[in-house]
Amino acid sequence: MVEFAQWSLDTLREEGASLSWLEEHRFDWATSTSLALEQILAGKTIILITDNSRKWLEKYILTNMNSSRLERPLVPIVSIDSLFAHYDTTSGGEMIDMLEDMLSLSYKEEYLFWYIGCGDDKRADIAKRKDNSYFWIFDEEYSNSFMLKSYDKNLDIKLLQIYRQLDLSLNAALFGEVDVTS
Repeated sequence: MVEFAQWSLDTLREEGASLSWLEEHRFDWATSTSLALEQILAGKTIILITDNSRKWLEKYILTNMNSSRLERPLVPIVSIDSLFAHYDTTSGGEMIDMLEDMLSLSYKEEYLFWYIGCGDDKRADIAKRKDNSYFWIFDEEYSNSFMLKSYDKNLDIKLLQIYRQLDLSLNAALFGEVDVTS
């Protein structure tokens, strides 16, 4: 079985020059994504959180991750907004603690946050409190993260490109083509 980092490099090179930017950052990509994939393979539910500017991507991911055209097992994924519609009005650590308690009871600690957006956005706060969270974060270095620049004129295109890479990675991991633990 191929190691995830090598598989990622080979896959990026197959895609051609359009992903050369991602090849330059492949170590950050492979490290953070393999940790997330390992948790997904262990059966954890993904709780997706985006900043308000990336709501379009949240909808895209929720629509496409378990598309009927895919021939793979369904992946448990939900939006934080579908679990707690008042998330944007949450303020203070006590309310976030109560939300975390609800999630722990509901998912028996078998979940991970996937945050996409600016690092200083309030919506990132809950994900930053969990060590196992997965981040596509802008303008901030953070553990388990893949960092992008919010002012990049090609940001939306890059987000779609890395989602495609994640989708390919998920397929490879689910079907045993790649070892995400190495």
